[in-house]
Amino acid sequence: MRRPERRPTILGRMCAHILATAAWPYANGPRHIGHVSGFGVPSDVFARYMRMAGHDVLLVSGSDEHGTAIQVKAEAEGLTPQQTADKYHAVIVEDLAGLGLSYDLYTRTTTLNHQEVVQEIFRTLHRNGYIVERTQLGAISSSTGRTLADRYVEGICPICGFEGARGDQCDNCGNQLDPTDLIEPRSRINGERPSFVETSHFFLDLPALADALMAWLDSRSDWRPNVLNFSYNFAKELKPRAITRDLDWGVPVPVEGWADDEMKRIYVWFDAVIGYLSASVEWARRSGDPDAWKAWWQDPQARSYYFMGKDNIVFHSVIWPSMLLGLNGEGSRGGTPSAELGRLDLPTEVVSSEFLTMRGSKVDTSAGVVIYVGDFLREFGPDALRYYIAVAGPENKDTDFTWDEFVRRNNNELANEWGNLVNRSISMAARSNGAVPPAHELTRVDRELLDAAGDAFGTVGGLIEQCRFKAAITEAMRVVSLANQYISQQEPWKLEDDPDRRDTVLNTALQVVQDANTLLTPFLPHAAQRVFEMLGGRGVWAAQPRIEQVTEGRGPAEHSYPVLTGDYAGQQAVWSSRRIGPGTPLSRPIPLFRKLDAELGRTGPEWARI
Repeated sequence: MRRPERRPTILGRMCAHILATAAWPYANGPRHIGHVSGFGVPSDVFARYMRMAGHDVLLVSGSDEHGTAIQVKAEAEGLTPQQTADKYHAVIVEDLAGLGLSYDLYTRTTTLNHQEVVQEIFRTLHRNGYIVERTQLGAISSSTGRTLADRYVEGICPICGFEGARGDQCDNCGNQLDPTDLIEPRSRINGERPSFVETSHFFLDLPALADALMAWLDSRSDWRPNVLNFSYNFAKELKPRAITRDLDWGVPVPVEGWADDEMKRIYVWFDAVIGYLSASVEWARRSGDPDAWKAWWQDPQARSYYFMGKDNIVFHSVIWPSMLLGLNGEGSRGGTPSAELGRLDLPTEVVSSEFLTMRGSKVDTSAGVVIYVGDFLREFGPDALRYYIAVAGPENKDTDFTWDEFVRRNNNELANEWGNLVNRSISMAARSNGAVPPAHELTRVDRELLDAAGDAFGTVGGLIEQCRFKAAITEAMRVVSLANQYISQQEPWKLEDDPDRRDTVLNTALQVVQDANTLLTPFLPHAAQRVFEMLGGRGVWAAQPRIEQVTEGRGPAEHSYPVLTGDYAGQQAVWSSRRIGPGTPLSRPIPLFRKLDAELGRTGPEWARI
């Protein structure tokens, strides 16, 4: 089998502008570990590494708060849609902060800023001729009379026969569908057969953008195969796609005769993908430089990476790029960019993970198969989950989460390998010297270990740039294993009669601990801060996000909401080997990771038993 060609890295480029985005989770409930395995942890690992490598990173996302999903949840809880969005946005912000996701801005779609950006994009696409008015048959709930969003209609795919196809696409064959195409359509909400009524809506004219889209997709040869395959299958037979719905919850349609219609709103999928841009604009305004976002969106040399689960691929690899092409006037009808927004860059890469499953079923709250992030963090802390997702998550294929595998990884790899290396290296040096000992004459084995750790920066960094996180953390942990083998072979505890050699061994070990800690920082930022301090460091090594209450609007329109943000420029973490300082005081370390009871691997915690 021919080995895949290694892509060039961007490590040598100074201060590239890197836009990292993560799919916007619905604010209709707490997030579960399946969500953060796709959009959360991978995007944060990538962003943290890129900052350490010296690039200007902007990591943005937010809560997706429009559409039928929010209305259904609100009705079930006796709340208004806005109250429901407020409630779960706050929960999600807490969960993502606890996980240490280093957003420059995590915001929401129910902001005036988001509405303004969405409406400007709508007006520009409409003016350029890529939004057209048509009539269609819309799905209506027979019992409530409410419009059913395409994704809330399920049935049998008329193309491949898959029984779980949705009204917008079939995840099995990747083809675009309409609810009326489905065989035996049913509501996902209550299982009833929907009614179909004729109604007028605006459509994104995807066929008018097809040639430009296919030319762009043809240039994406270095994407993950699953992303390209899904994208090409979807793009083969593009049809106009509805971007408005008969709803009273969402962004008003900025067209005369529609703007005042309380039952016409822009459809949630259209406004959600615009959130990447609107969040960037909001971040810039809050930073004090309203034009700062342009460095990540209008510079051909900037790079942008979109992280998500595979069920969101086509929205980011086909729909959003098509919208951007239309905005730029690059479709078959030409056109001119928005005077406010200008010409916008298309995605550099769409990074999609597969599904995290439990007992072979997708982790899904609607199916009752779920482990909530908040519960997990309270029991095990953030880095144990981050490590599991990075090393055993669904990067390239569906992966079944089991408590047995989680306990094994935590105990054998985090606690026994990394935690043990940190603990015994620092403990021995603190006991024998009270400080980092000096190195004397290095032997071949000393140099080999130091070289292995130094070489890992290029290898691990290159893998993270390629979004190969599993291979990257495996390589970092290989350095940890080499260091443990080195200590076991050199036996510094037996070298009391040769203090120079003992000190050299301990200096070498501590240097590799520091290097390994740097390599693991994007994956395990909380533990990395602790190791930095155990090695005598002071200040912030790996910065964490903070929750901040912000406001927008004035008078009756003023409202406040929590966001995630952070000061990451002041952290000390850099992607390079830093020499440890002999004489730096050391104290006896506290265990880095706790070992879990083997019984937990058989049963799981009581709160997670289904």
